[in-house]
Formats: sequence, structure tokens, C-alpha cells
Amino acid sequence: MEEMPTGFRFYPTEEELVSFYLRNKLEETRRDINCVIPLINVYQLEPWHLPKHSGEVCRGDSEQWFFFVPSQEREVRGGRPSRTTALGYWKATGSPSYVYSSDSKVIGVKKSMVYYTGKAPTGRKTKWKMNEYRAIKEDFPTSIPKLRHELSLCRLYVVSGSSRAFDRRPTGLVPPPREMMINQENESRGGATSECARIFWASESSISGESHAGGSNGLENLVEWAKV
Repeated sequence: MEEMPTGFRFYPTEEELVSFYLRNKLEETRRDINCVIPLINVYQLEPWHLPKHSGEVCRGDSEQWFFFVPSQEREVRGGRPSRTTALGYWKATGSPSYVYSSDSKVIGVKKSMVYYTGKAPTGRKTKWKMNEYRAIKEDFPTSIPKLRHELSLCRLYVVSGSSRAFDRRPTGLVPPPREMMINQENESRGGATSECARIFWASESSISGESHAGGSNGLENLVEWAKV
């Protein structure tokens, strides 16, 4: 498999995760998105086993990995989702928060979780954490926004001891020139990497100037799912 250019790192903003990747997956408008973020039930595996199942653009990353996660059958029926693995469980931490677009509209909700080994409530806290993102229905018929529960997007990462702001790009870190990615596509033999390159740049261009559903009315209802 052809590798990405030296210095390349997949570091999407939270707006890109919700507005481009999660929305396109929900609408099934881009099948090539799976090479960047695969669909997998993260609760069927221990977190340290998940990185090897990540998409091509972040498989070599040592800090963060991304996955689409389908809703559980019990959750679809209105029940509580199970976040228990064979060796431990995921526990929600802190309060849920909103994800905003570049024009300050609410486009989704984020919930943070920490992985514990053992059984609740006496489990042992680990360095593994995860942010779970849900998108807002864009054309809701009422003034009260609603979340889409078909699937979520999760960012799995390891606590490194230094503060990280995932909703901002690191200072001084920029993607490689678009020309470099185009050349990489032309030289690729298998084609898998070029698909990832194309969808990465598609996310960059589609975010700017885009309008998203949201608003202040009824936003408190969006965070109810994070309490279970």
C-alpha cells in the first residue's frame, strides 16, 4: 500500500468530523469515506485493540483514531446503550457539550468517556479516552432540534499528559500542499490511498461557507442522551 507523504497527519476539527464525515456517512453520499473512518462497534473490543482497525490515514498514529459506531439494537428501541467490554467498561465523564460550525451554529453534541478495567463501580481508570459525536437532524419539522441516532462518530485517544484541544488544529501544523497529494494519487498503484486523499481534501473544501441547522431553542434536549 502506498503511504501518505512525510509529515502528513489526519487531524480533523470537530466541525469537520460532524459536518463532513459524520453527515456524509449518515446520508450515505460518499462510500469512499470508509477508507478514512471505518464502521465498527467499538464496544466489542478493548480500546488497545482498536488502533489496528482504524482507517488508512491514521493507522500509524500513536495518539488518536476515528470510528463510525452503529447504534445498538437496545438503543434503537429506546433502551440504555451498553458500553461494557469483555475486560472493562466505558464511563461518561463531565458534562456533554455542543459542537459548533464556523458560523457559530450548533451542529452536534459531544460526550466524553473514560475506559475502566474491571467491573463498575470499582473499576480501575486507564489512559484510554473517547469522544462520541452525534449530528443534528438538518431539516427537522419543529423548532426543537433533534439528534440523529443511527450512528455516531468516535474519536479514540490516549492521554499523553499534555493538554490537547481537539477542536483546533495544532499551531504550525498544516496539511501537505494539494499538489503533493495529487502527485501521490498519480503515483499510487493500488488506488486505496488516493481515495483517502480525495476524501480528505473534499472535507477541507466543503466546510467553508456551509450553513448548518441549529439554533438556541430546545438545545437543552440535545444533551439528554449523554446522561445514560
